[in-house]
Amino acid sequence: MADYDYDLFTIGAGSGGVRASRVAAAYGARVAVAEEYRVGGTCVIRGCVPKKMLVYGAHFAEDLEDAKHFGWDIQHCKFDWVKLRDNVLNDVDRLNGLYTQTLENNKVEIFQERATITGPHEITLASGEKKTAKYILIATGARPHVPECPGHELGITSNEAFHLDAIPKRIVIAGAGYIANEFAGIFHQFGAQVTLMNRSDQLLRGYDESVRDRLLQISMTKGIQFRFHANFQKIEKNEDGSLKVFMSGHDPIDADCVMFATGRVPNIEGLGLDTAGVELNDTGAIAVDENSRTNIDHIYAVGDVTGRVQLTPVAIREGQAFADSVFGGKPTTVDYSCIPSAVFSHPPIAAVGLTEAEATQKYGSVKVYQSDFRPMKNVVAHRSERSLYKMVCEATTERVLGIHMIGPDAPEIMQAAAVCVRAGLTKADFDATVAIHPTMSEELVLLK
Repeated sequence: MADYDYDLFTIGAGSGGVRASRVAAAYGARVAVAEEYRVGGTCVIRGCVPKKMLVYGAHFAEDLEDAKHFGWDIQHCKFDWVKLRDNVLNDVDRLNGLYTQTLENNKVEIFQERATITGPHEITLASGEKKTAKYILIATGARPHVPECPGHELGITSNEAFHLDAIPKRIVIAGAGYIANEFAGIFHQFGAQVTLMNRSDQLLRGYDESVRDRLLQISMTKGIQFRFHANFQKIEKNEDGSLKVFMSGHDPIDADCVMFATGRVPNIEGLGLDTAGVELNDTGAIAVDENSRTNIDHIYAVGDVTGRVQLTPVAIREGQAFADSVFGGKPTTVDYSCIPSAVFSHPPIAAVGLTEAEATQKYGSVKVYQSDFRPMKNVVAHRSERSLYKMVCEATTERVLGIHMIGPDAPEIMQAAAVCVRAGLTKADFDATVAIHPTMSEELVLLK
């Protein structure tokens, strides 16, 4: 490898790229990373971390209201969006510094500029400087998709949502995935009138139908409006500066802000993939094998740019597996069969394993156990909102195939439950476990 400037050159310093680079360097590799924006990637800079902080902030709206029923005299409360926004962005700066420090502590050289593959084992930086590497890892992530409709430039994406000067009084959110539902809850709790529009009639495709339906019911009760079977036609600016959204199947809607949450597309433009001969798959993502290797032996890719599973922990696992395999002498592949996930909606959803429909299709016959209950806190707070826990089991062995939850702290509870599903435990194993009372999580060992 001494014939090259580096053993590994990583393009993109998001979660996957940072993990791969840090671990490869710890194995003794000479590593460089190019990042044209900020170290940390989508999750840390403009995604799940700052969004979760907004979710925390939004929850106080209901918590403060509920506190009255628990004896607290809450007076003169007001919400300051600019203060929350700036505090969140300040923490993003802190995390950016920590990620940078992690790379530097592991002696990874950082180039804060764009990099392009310009030849076999060759990378050219935006400054014109050329570097060579034995291996090249592409970890450039993905970006929000923006529909091609007249006036689309008047809208924003989740990237810009963290930098708004004020909370809009009326917002239209396009999409029905996790980003759309999370921001619908956030903006609603901050006092906006929220309308979520979607081209189909389903929320959160891929999640169990029971929890999807429950979220829709709760969201509508809270006052979030929905427009289904609605495709963008155009967006126009009104004389007062507000926006008018035209959509198929429905009357136009006036709004102060339009947010696109219609999926994410891989960042592949300008990387020199054509020059390198790297192949793409049918979705426009970089095609890789189980070892994250492209069709070019020395070029690998991890994370959202591959279009496999667009989740930060998965990108980290892929980066770790790449470094272990190529530089650590420990061949490792990522198991995608039992990945837990969460939607930080209001209330949140968490899931692991097969949905009831997926399990029925695969096994023919399944047993379903569930608990539909009102959390204790909601009873005292006079809040009618109900939680739903659902366990899907193989009919004969009662091996747990999937667990699906909607309710307060569902993602926190699911992390431990996911271990059980991954380990292949049965309903009897849950039944034999003593409950922690009174908790919501005890419902998992009391399911009927």
